[in-house]
Amino acid sequence: MDDLIEGYRRFRAGTWRDERSRFEELSRLGQQPRALVIACSDSRTDPQMIFNARPGELFVVRNVANLVPPYGPDDNPHGISAAIEFAVRSLRVGQIIVLGHAMCGGIRALLDGVPPEASDFVGPWVRIAEPARRRALRKPREQRHDFCEREGVRLSLDNLVTFPWIETAVESGDLKLHGAFFDIRSGVLERLEDDGNFRPIPE
Repeated sequence: MDDLIEGYRRFRAGTWRDERSRFEELSRLGQQPRALVIACSDSRTDPQMIFNARPGELFVVRNVANLVPPYGPDDNPHGISAAIEFAVRSLRVGQIIVLGHAMCGGIRALLDGVPPEASDFVGPWVRIAEPARRRALRKPREQRHDFCEREGVRLSLDNLVTFPWIETAVESGDLKLHGAFFDIRSGVLERLEDDGNFRPIPE
């Protein structure tokens, strides 16, 4: 904890000082993020850092393997769907970005099996991406992991439009959906283009 406290002190001495007026404005006016980012919980992929975003610009939801479940309201808790609903229906974000990444442990668990010590919740969760796993298994073994990471992004985008109010907002032009992929080995961000392929964003 001590190292985190030191990080807080650096935040107070640097970021807080530089962004204080923005924080004060956000506290008065509330948040109006321009995008919802659905990213992986992996500690190596920080959406705010990747997009160099200022406080208040991104509404971020993180989970194992950046997955979106299909629409399915019932009496059970749905943390990811609740966050998506709040971002879209209450905050009225104009964009949703599903951000996948290289070397994803959640996708590894999907492909190779969940470790016994993480079987209570991780296994059922990553099975959301079972269609992506089946498609990946058609690829040569050495290509499966990279393919499945990107296929997981595509699947989450498909699941987003099963939410009726997302489908309506997309059709009206009020909401745009994007897929992206961050390679933590190279620092390169890829974008899912209209032709269905991921391509690096030019610097």
